[in-house]
Amino acid sequence: MYAIRVCFAGPHGMDVTEANIFGILSLIFWSLILVISTKYLMIILRADNEGEGGILALMALVLPKKK
Repeated sequence: MYAIRVCFAGPHGMDVTEANIFGILSLIFWSLILVISTKYLMIILRADNEGEGGILALMALVLPKKK
């Protein structure tokens, strides 16, 4: 909410039009998607199961080990 308010207020604020609102919402949405995806990939790629990496290694670490 603060980011949206700052974009439209103050001496450098943009006009409140439909295009500008959708543009700002699009920028916020895609920046969140990129940040979350990057952090997720960093966690997945760092997963290590005795030299193996990736999603299957993470799954092997989460599943209980059979005796």
